[in-house]
Parts: sequence; C-alpha cells; structure tokens
Amino acid sequence: MTVYLIADVKVTDDKWVPAYAASVHELVHKHGGKYLARSANVKTLEGNPLDTTLIALMEFPSADAANAFTTDPQYAPYVAARKQGSESRFQLIDNTDVAGTISYLRKG
Repeated sequence: MTVYLIADVKVTDDKWVPAYAASVHELVHKHGGKYLARSANVKTLEGNPLDTTLIALMEFPSADAANAFTTDPQYAPYVAARKQGSESRFQLIDNTDVAGTISYLRKG
C-alpha cells in the first residue's frame, strides 16, 4: 500500500541543509521512494501557523520501505545533523479514506 512521509521542519541552523539536500534524495530512491515536493513555500491557509520553514512530501510503496529509509545506517549522519539544526516532525500516512466515501481510496 502506498504511504506518504511528511517531513515538517523548522530550520534553526542551516549548516546541515546543503549536504542533506544533495544526498538524501538518493537514499529515498534506494528504498523505492520519491519526493513529491521539497519546498520552503509554506503558507497557512487555515488555523494558526506553525514555525515550519520547509516541508518535504515523499511517496513510498509501503510503510516497510519508508521505515527502511528512516532507519538506513547511511541516513543516520544526516538525521543527526538535521536534529542538531532543526525541530522536525516526520509523519507517515497511508492512502486510505477514513470515512470510506471516496471511491478511488480504500476505506481506512
């Protein structure tokens, strides 16, 4: 089942960003994923804005593949650098519809 990894990041020290941006996409691809967006153009349309400075949206073929990416030993140094220079949330969602009323999504 397709899943989406949402990385919500508030950069506090951007020293980690160039190496992360140049290399991590290869690790995403290694695990069958792809970026759908990696953008700093974050606008709040409803509710109170968060301190987010960038959001990355990635698609993976399964939760196992997404977990394999986030726990890959090659990713560990990038995770450490990101955690030192940001406040981050990674959330995983699947492609289901909790209400079950959208015909092209499985009921979740």
